[in-house]
Amino acid sequence: MCTGANYTTKDHYFGRNLDLEFSYNETVTVTPRNFPFEFRRMPRLDTHHAIIGMATVSDGYPLYYDATNEKGLSMAGLAFWGNADYKPEDPGKTNITPFEFIPWILGKFETVDQVKDELRAFNLVDISYSEAFPLSPLHWIISDRDKSITVESVRDGLKVYDNPIGVLTNNPTFDIQSFNLNNFMHLSTNPPEQHFSNQLSFDVYSRGLGAIGLPGDLSSSSRFVKAAFTKLNSILGDPESESISQFFARMVWALMTSGERYREPTVA
Repeated sequence: MCTGANYTTKDHYFGRNLDLEFSYNETVTVTPRNFPFEFRRMPRLDTHHAIIGMATVSDGYPLYYDATNEKGLSMAGLAFWGNADYKPEDPGKTNITPFEFIPWILGKFETVDQVKDELRAFNLVDISYSEAFPLSPLHWIISDRDKSITVESVRDGLKVYDNPIGVLTNNPTFDIQSFNLNNFMHLSTNPPEQHFSNQLSFDVYSRGLGAIGLPGDLSSSSRFVKAAFTKLNSILGDPESESISQFFARMVWALMTSGERYREPTVA
């Protein structure tokens, strides 16, 4: 199970971890501008934005897990078991397979707003790369330095959510994950105020007492809350070294305390 986050200070940082018990020999992969991207149902892209990310390369084709293009647009696909539902080909739409989704979006676009326009007539079609690489059930976070969206192809169709949190984990669907944050609105970086009883006195004996109730288990819904709280309350410094330190110290804490393997963030 995975956690991804978008983080902007003076620069733009985008990172995710990959928590799998096996490897597909994924590696850092650079796709130059003139690499011809073939698509199963759409015309070939002979020129496009350069892309760097983590991919498994099969027969010369990069199967990206996550990536950033040269314009700073970033994208990651996270496991979405039981909810992902890919569709038959629709002649009235842009038909892209899930394994082509990252190359298509990062190859053609520069901003989240451009991507949202593209997705109005978009179809994630049910075509696997090969027998060795069947489709993975995924949903995606797409981010630039200012905005993030979440894209989910579910039984009811393609859902595109504004994601002001800039965080994505796994199940349940993003609308439920976002609504669940209402259950944690009492959390604070400030010391708690005493509301227990006017007959007792209490001692604020430690820093962080305002965050008691922040979940610490390994579930994707708990990781979403923890990563969101940590990210949204991090201190945004200006120097690059401070920004990287904050990303590692705060964002990685939210991921690593979930018992997950960590992948370094990309500076976009």
